[in-house]
Parts: sequence; C-alpha cells; structure tokens
Amino acid sequence: MKPGIHVGQSISIEVEVTEEMFPCFEGKLVHPVYSTASLVHHMEWASRLLLLPYLEEGEEGMGASVNVKHLAPSILGERVHLTAEIKKVTVNSLITEVRAETQKGIIGTGEVKQVILLKSKIQEFLKS
Repeated sequence: MKPGIHVGQSISIEVEVTEEMFPCFEGKLVHPVYSTASLVHHMEWASRLLLLPYLEEGEEGMGASVNVKHLAPSILGERVHLTAEIKKVTVNSLITEVRAETQKGIIGTGEVKQVILLKSKIQEFLKS
C-alpha cells in the first residue's frame, strides 16, 4: 500500500434511490424502498473509494466483512448521502465506519473491512 493513508480520512458519495435498488426475491418485489443489499453495496463502494488511491500496481482490495444496521427506509427518488471514514489502517487492511443519511436523518450505519491482497495471489486462488 502506498504511504499517506491515515485514520480520519473520509469521503462522501450520494446516490438517488431507483427501482433497481428495491428488494426483490425470486423476481418478486418485496416493497418499494431502498434495500439493505443496496445500502451495503454503497457502503462498500464509498469505503473502496478511500482505498483506491493507495493501492500499489500489483495490489487489490477485497471485502472481508461488513456490519450494517439499516435504521430507516428511503423511497424512490430520495437522495442518500453516504460518508465513509477510516477508523483503522494496518499493513494489509482498512476498516471504515460508514453513515448513510437522507434529508430525514440517519438511515444506516456500518463498518466495512477491506483486505489488501496481491493480484497474483487472487489469481492463484481462482485457478485452484
């Protein structure tokens, strides 16, 4: 990992809730609100954006764990603002705390852990 990454760094992204973000199982709509799966996806994406500038040429970040609390629903067209902040950095991992909110308040909180692996090791695993 390149130098410079540190605890306290943060980044924000904003997404608009679309129908594709509604929870569906076996092709059936559960309810027309922002799904927990979409929340997790966006939390991981915000966290990854913090890591990307610090990856060396032969490195890749890989999700290792996600701990999420989905606290409130968000409806179609609502804007969700997500902020990820680095809480811990080690030689081969990054832990971020993520908060998601709308104009109504906080809708989700979570922690995302990413590990930094050599791309060659990932390829070796995929071949086995």
